[in-house]
Amino acid sequence: MTEGTGAAGVGKFATGIPGFEYISDGGLPAGRATLVAGSSGSGKSIFSAQFLVAGIQQAGDPGVFVTFEEPPAAIRDNFESLDWAIGEWEAQGLWAFVDLSPEEEQPEVAGDFDLGALLPRIEHAVNRVGARRLVIDSIGTLYSQFSDRHMVRRALGQLMAAVRRMGVTTLVTAERTEEYGAVARFEVEEFVADSVVLLRNILDGDKRRRTLEILKMRGTSHQKGEYPFSVSAEAEGVSIIPLSAIELNQPASTERASFGVPELDAMCAGGLLRRSVSLVAGPTGTGKSLLSSHFLTGAPDERALLIAFEEGSDQLRRNADGWGLPLRAMEERGSLRIESAYPETAALEDHLVRLKNVLDEFRPERVALDSLSALERIGSDRGFREFLIALVAHLRAQGITTLLTTNTSNLQGGGIASEAQVSSMTDTILLLRYAEQAAQVKRALVVLKMRGSDQDKAVREFTVSDRGIRVGEPLQGKGGTLLGFTGV
Repeated sequence: MTEGTGAAGVGKFATGIPGFEYISDGGLPAGRATLVAGSSGSGKSIFSAQFLVAGIQQAGDPGVFVTFEEPPAAIRDNFESLDWAIGEWEAQGLWAFVDLSPEEEQPEVAGDFDLGALLPRIEHAVNRVGARRLVIDSIGTLYSQFSDRHMVRRALGQLMAAVRRMGVTTLVTAERTEEYGAVARFEVEEFVADSVVLLRNILDGDKRRRTLEILKMRGTSHQKGEYPFSVSAEAEGVSIIPLSAIELNQPASTERASFGVPELDAMCAGGLLRRSVSLVAGPTGTGKSLLSSHFLTGAPDERALLIAFEEGSDQLRRNADGWGLPLRAMEERGSLRIESAYPETAALEDHLVRLKNVLDEFRPERVALDSLSALERIGSDRGFREFLIALVAHLRAQGITTLLTTNTSNLQGGGIASEAQVSSMTDTILLLRYAEQAAQVKRALVVLKMRGSDQDKAVREFTVSDRGIRVGEPLQGKGGTLLGFTGV
């Protein structure tokens, strides 16, 4: 595993955990101990185990896992769903357990915190496999029988000094009783450790949301604040979403991506700009999904991805057949892929990791996501905005031309997802509305904004037939009322 140097000259040890190197400015202080503190369910054990897994998988670095809570067999079973071959790595001498769990008979620990019976076992395991990484999970179990903080602090100092002498980069886990209370149980742990990483499992509305914060790193720099992270099989463990690493340096393009509808392309000065992100907003039934299907099939030879959160794949295919759009044919050729999921099946962070994996695997040139409104309901405003920032940044970095859809709150078109400020992240906004004219309700379309280009500013009627969208003339006439627009 590569090592670097922090801003203040302290060597950094890359963890290999996705996203962590960004927020830690290169990794953990090399050869030192880092306290990983968190409440129940925050991900301490999996974060620490992944530190060892990444070392083995990415650089062949052996590691040692010291367990005070669960026996090794339980730990192997817990991580089986992540395809971590711990048993094989043990056989290869890349992973070693030091079993200090309650099921294993242990030598007595003296009341003065003499660790003489424990440290030799740890050091023997480190030397036996040539470990560069060490995990101790968790010190709370070891010291919970003692109430004197001074003795706990002395013992922790003894432990930290010992692992530093061993020359291994170490993670030590500790329990918290509150998400924003004391760092750890005895309120002295953070003063002994060189670095402190806090994991939280916050109840955000009616959903749990995991975040990570680096509280301190002695002698080196790191990013400040909380960062969301996902724990899932798709992420193969922990995946941190480092919003601070997002840059606004993606290349722009003057090329156009056609809808396959000449009149609609003309309204957008030739089509959507490639590499751009566009938003289609409107109330239910106005044709947002239809517009997305036109966009995806506008260039049948380009790779396209449809991400659906409100309709199943069979329903989407049926709808496209009814509109005469070649969605099914493109899918059969392998140039189009449909990813359909019910929003409530996962947290926003988990959806993000899954989508990034799909994008990296399929490498589409066009993406339509239908709809953002379905995702808004499963998280807080902050969580949704962070999800959207990270997703849009990834799409732009991949050079993908993207179309997002969102439902407006009423027929008059109030609030184009203003709470999450979706509109500020997009280059183009197409507004779909209902129009009342001559005692008839019609559909209307306007290009509300288009960065880097002029556009047709007329409010135009459009109809839906067995050939999809047909864009007509501007809506006109005295006494007519266009819901959401004035002057018609």
